[in-house]
Amino acid sequence: MSKTEYFPLVNESGEVIGKASRLECHSGTFWLHPVVHLHVFNSNGDLYLQKRSLIKDIQPGKWDTSVGGHVDYGEDVITALKREVSEELGIADFEPIFIKSYKFVSKQEAEFVNCFYTVYNAEINPDPIEISEGKFWTFEQIKSAIGLDIFTPNFEQEFINVVQNIKH
Repeated sequence: MSKTEYFPLVNESGEVIGKASRLECHSGTFWLHPVVHLHVFNSNGDLYLQKRSLIKDIQPGKWDTSVGGHVDYGEDVITALKREVSEELGIADFEPIFIKSYKFVSKQEAEFVNCFYTVYNAEINPDPIEISEGKFWTFEQIKSAIGLDIFTPNFEQEFINVVQNIKH
């Protein structure tokens, strides 16, 4: 029997106002729940992307943000970020730099995205259950692939509106 996973529900300022199960949040209720994104750059300015596992319930098999994950109920954003980065990429020692928070609405859910970046040059060990593959992309490679249905819609929007403007 699997344990039910709970997410906090937040208002548009990111303040917790309740809780709901993963299933409820992903089933078209559009209840706003917080997530964390980390964009991992190397010192050349290339951006690490992960290809989502085919077993994911949202956007399986699409290229996505370096790290993306939900904040669990009772967990703060930085703790969630560090947990997700460790789980997905095996990285424990990094300095997250806050970019911004914003609301993202897809066809089936609403997320309050807490967006960060870091510069990291050591080895990355993606979790083979979470991620089918990962690699560094140049901005030119990413820009030429936007609109070809290989990236998640959220990554494309975030890259265009946030990431390509980061000065690091």
